[in-house]
Amino acid sequence: MNAKTITRFGILTTIALVLGYVERFIPIATGLPGIKLGIANTVLLYAIYLMDSKSTFLLMLLKVILSGILFSGLAGAIYSFAGGLFSLIMMLLTKRIKGVSIIGVSVVGAIFHNLGQLIVASAVVQTKGLLFYFAVLTLSAIITGIITGMTAKYVFKGLVYNVIIN
Repeated sequence: MNAKTITRFGILTTIALVLGYVERFIPIATGLPGIKLGIANTVLLYAIYLMDSKSTFLLMLLKVILSGILFSGLAGAIYSFAGGLFSLIMMLLTKRIKGVSIIGVSVVGAIFHNLGQLIVASAVVQTKGLLFYFAVLTLSAIITGIITGMTAKYVFKGLVYNVIIN
């Protein structure tokens, strides 16, 4: 890795960590666990569209590991990794579908992030009953995914003039 790439990773990782930390203080649905804005995902959306898959995976992994160390511990990191991995795989696949906008990619990412975390939670508590909560989380993921996707779309337009993202 050259200095420019290392610097980009450092900046993107820092932005993702700060956004993830800040969103902990934004009450979205008090009393409903697992519902967040997901504004830190704008950084991963940036990476999906403007970096290669390996770099995007590394960025997600750095965010998960450092967030776990700084904010949530090992258990939080496991949930975050499961959600991040499911989300990232599905966003990369969805991005390949012609006609799907960055907002659509964001919504798919939000839905699969929730699914990944619910699968881990179901395994931990050894009950499939938690999966019924997926309907609630999917509704919130659609709303927050649209917000995150729109945010990313307009931020990208401000940052990158030569990349067309519809």
